[in-house]
Amino acid sequence: MTDESKLYNFKMSKYRKVRHEKVNHSKDEYVRREKGLVVTTNTVESAFSLLKRGIVGTWHRVSTKHLAAYLQEMTWRFNNRKNPFLFRDTLLKLIASENLEYKDLVKAA
Repeated sequence: MTDESKLYNFKMSKYRKVRHEKVNHSKDEYVRREKGLVVTTNTVESAFSLLKRGIVGTWHRVSTKHLAAYLQEMTWRFNNRKNPFLFRDTLLKLIASENLEYKDLVKAA
């Protein structure tokens, strides 16, 4: 789901069947419902908003080296934002994860 920007006029992969839908913000279209599908950019805008707040309020800056890790964490947080067992699931994930020593975290890429 995207808006009408020309930046999103990309060709879909022939190997993945992905449906690309657009909303036309310039014509005051923000949500469209068709055949049980809700076309909106609200979900992705919400996810990016949470990412930006994480950078400004929690991490304060993000390095290129660790960008993938920050994005994975924010993806996990977003996907679990309504999880009533979030604390339990977080603990289980931490217990099952491998240790990362500080020297490995800060060494040059």
